[in-house]
Amino acid sequence: MKNTFGNHLQITLFGESHGPYIGAVLDGLAPGIKVDEDYIHHQLSLRRPSGKISTARVEKDPFQIISGVYQGKTTGTPLTIIIPNKEQKGEDYLTMERIARPGHADYTAYCKYHGFEDYHGGGHFSGRITAALVAAGAIVLTALKEKNILIGSHIASLGGIKDREFENEKEDIQSLNQKTFAVLDDTAAEKMMDIALEAAEQGDSVGGVLESCILGLEAGLGEPWFDTMEGMLAHALFSIPALKGVSFGDAFSMVDQRGSEYNDAFGIKEGNIVTLTNHNGGINGGITNGMPITFRCAVKPTPSIYKEQNSVDFINKKEHTLKIEGRHDPAIIHRARVVVDSMAAIVIYDMMAGRYGTDYFMGENE
Repeated sequence: MKNTFGNHLQITLFGESHGPYIGAVLDGLAPGIKVDEDYIHHQLSLRRPSGKISTARVEKDPFQIISGVYQGKTTGTPLTIIIPNKEQKGEDYLTMERIARPGHADYTAYCKYHGFEDYHGGGHFSGRITAALVAAGAIVLTALKEKNILIGSHIASLGGIKDREFENEKEDIQSLNQKTFAVLDDTAAEKMMDIALEAAEQGDSVGGVLESCILGLEAGLGEPWFDTMEGMLAHALFSIPALKGVSFGDAFSMVDQRGSEYNDAFGIKEGNIVTLTNHNGGINGGITNGMPITFRCAVKPTPSIYKEQNSVDFINKKEHTLKIEGRHDPAIIHRARVVVDSMAAIVIYDMMAGRYGTDYFMGENE
């Protein structure tokens, strides 16, 4: 069973949507990293449902760190975070035990676990598990900030409405990380929310694109073949539920242009080697070139919708008409962005620990 990711820093996720707890174990953290519980709460609040465009299931996420921290700093031993589930309504799924919800993992989970899986709310496949990922990611993001590495994402588009692109990356990231609905243009936010509300009124859902930026990485991080920077980030990002595509830099938007337009010419700025454009998203040959890493993630429309859909009873192999009940988001992209930031942080920490050693992030002993 592959519920662990990473080489020098490993994260293991556990729990089910309607089980008593979900949680994460971080193994490989340097000792002495500050654990800011207020910041963990803040990050969890960005993932938490809010307003009419989110599910009515609102968990307060009162996390508990049960190992790996002493006097507010990491010890260097495995750090374990648990978060209780308080708002379970397993009865919402009693009529769907054998019915494959379109867009969900019900059928594939049955094929893998042979009917022993906890199917309520998607079980271990549920986006609920990402709360533990965000809590763990907050600790890693804190360590990266100490090295002046910032990560932020915005909703580049939702339902056909587009946000502006990154301009001043540092200021934009700092602003985004304080927003519940992460857009750079507040007028775009209003239009996006209207689109999501319209979908909700129709019992439907919408998807969109997240654009992310990693700022402050020096050149030389990554490997030329199987552990490329793109490869490691994509590997981790594709584990996030509902994320169906990842591209780096301008990627697909530039494929019809010529090399003379797409290539990033080099220059010198304030004594540093830079590229004059950043179409490749800060990566050449799988290795960072010192420019901001930029990538986009395609987030599909929430699969749980209130419209009637065709499905099957996969035990009896009979066709079935399904209308999903329960509590569901008409859009999840605004909640997914902090999950993307957290996952990206874990990858960057892991790769930096591999290059510089695990004590690179060690805090001072006061």
